[in-house]
Amino acid sequence: MPVAYLMLACAIASEVAATSLLPRTAGFTVPVPTVAVLAGYAVSFVLLAKVVQTVPVAVAYAIWSGAGTAAVAAIGATFLGQSLSGWQVMGLVLVVVGVVLLNLGGSLH
Repeated sequence: MPVAYLMLACAIASEVAATSLLPRTAGFTVPVPTVAVLAGYAVSFVLLAKVVQTVPVAVAYAIWSGAGTAAVAAIGATFLGQSLSGWQVMGLVLVVVGVVLLNLGGSLH
């Protein structure tokens, strides 16, 4: 199971990198960032598909989407000059709490 969570971390990192590059594609008109974004999403989905062979899909997807959302929001606020309102921060906290509750809820098989 630890290998699956390492692959999940790599899937998250790939998705976050791809999403963070989206503004540089200029609507998919700039070739190099566009290829990087598409490759990043492809790697992320392939890894996620491998992960759900051993980790319940609800747990894997919750971690993937929740961690990805929080990371992209943090990158946007830190490096892309985007601000987060108090409501948005609260929403991110609720996403993290939801992921934790899914993991504490036991097996979903």
